Amino acid sequence: MTPPHTLLRAGLLADGLGGQARPHQEVLVHEGRIAAVGPHLECPPGTQIIDLGNACLTPGLIDGHTHLGLSGDGRPYAEMFGESDAMMVLIGARNLQLHRDAGITTLREHGARNQVGYVLKEGVRRGLIPGPRLQVSGRPITCTGGHFHMCNEVADGEEEIRRSVRRLVHEGADYIKIMASGGGTAGTIPGLASYTTAELGAAVHEAHYFHRLTAAHCRATDSMRRAVEAGIDLMEHAEFLDPDGQLRFDPELAAMMAECGIWISPTLQAWTRYGRMVELRQRPSPTPAEEQELRALEVRAEFRLDLLRRLMDYKGMRERLVPGTDSGAGAIAFGHLDYDLQLLHQTGLTPAETLVSATRISAAAIGAEKDLGTIEKGKVADLAAFDGDPTRDVGAFSRVMAVFQDGVRVR
Repeated sequence: MTPPHTLLRAGLLADGLGGQARPHQEVLVHEGRIAAVGPHLECPPGTQIIDLGNACLTPGLIDGHTHLGLSGDGRPYAEMFGESDAMMVLIGARNLQLHRDAGITTLREHGARNQVGYVLKEGVRRGLIPGPRLQVSGRPITCTGGHFHMCNEVADGEEEIRRSVRRLVHEGADYIKIMASGGGTAGTIPGLASYTTAELGAAVHEAHYFHRLTAAHCRATDSMRRAVEAGIDLMEHAEFLDPDGQLRFDPELAAMMAECGIWISPTLQAWTRYGRMVELRQRPSPTPAEEQELRALEVRAEFRLDLLRRLMDYKGMRERLVPGTDSGAGAIAFGHLDYDLQLLHQTGLTPAETLVSATRISAAAIGAEKDLGTIEKGKVADLAAFDGDPTRDVGAFSRVMAVFQDGVRVR
């Protein structure tokens, strides 16, 4: 049985509120929640003491964008969706473990086929599957033939969209995901919007009626504009993609995004193929072809990062960036939110700001700030410990030493 009190002792503590890590801190946990934070805490008799040495203790990381039922092994969507639902659940169980071992204690399951997302969440809740706490959207709403239509929640027009939202809410969706533009699904056009402003507005109105937040897949510039006009809560990707396939920054749209207060999840590693870049950089003797591939990827990545830098120049945008891996899609493997944090650092965030984005800001964006995102009295004791100080060295996010959920060590 877990002792009623646990004391975590660490060389450094970064509480997710901003600023640098503080030395020689302790966290007292009682029945899964943080009871006290500070140096030299008094402990009740029988308290379990866990000394993490020189590690830096932080809030558990939050990944705002995953697809648990997909393998992230580089196969096209058509092949990955060829798996049975049962196999997708097994794949999801593996992916949950990979993410938790990487210090991620909360994630959003951003669209799975049929009942796969719900089954995974229930498996974690019952303790049948080890993994982070989950928010699930169920099936993403998409138009006929639209991106992820294989998940089987197709809706055209305002009334069908309202019915879809109601159906998903009654099935147990924690939030509503809608595909506002095309994407990587064969036959769709990423640079074109999939829904009108009125259609997106119907999804927002119905979701908010049921006290659910909304998230919209927006690669096309036009879809981004419509999402802002419709009042979408969180915009995914935000690529400023035109119908001709080119990325072009739109200052007027950026000003609208800044003014309306929308959250932005740029899913940087998905667009930049950062995992492949890391792999090529680690090759001891790369071939000329590999060197050429790396240079091309770096040029492509820099162009995408520069678009985000320009968006971050607008007031308030730095404080509304939500890291999201898009794990499962394409060749994006689970267990690497650290890649997105490294890319956010390259755009201009300090290491301390990247930690806040993956903890306090992400918790606020998904409506979980009352319980998660910071190390404060009363919050849930979901924590991670790293070898090094992530408020000074973004590379420390890749060196996980321990993970705690509800104050219980799970790695």
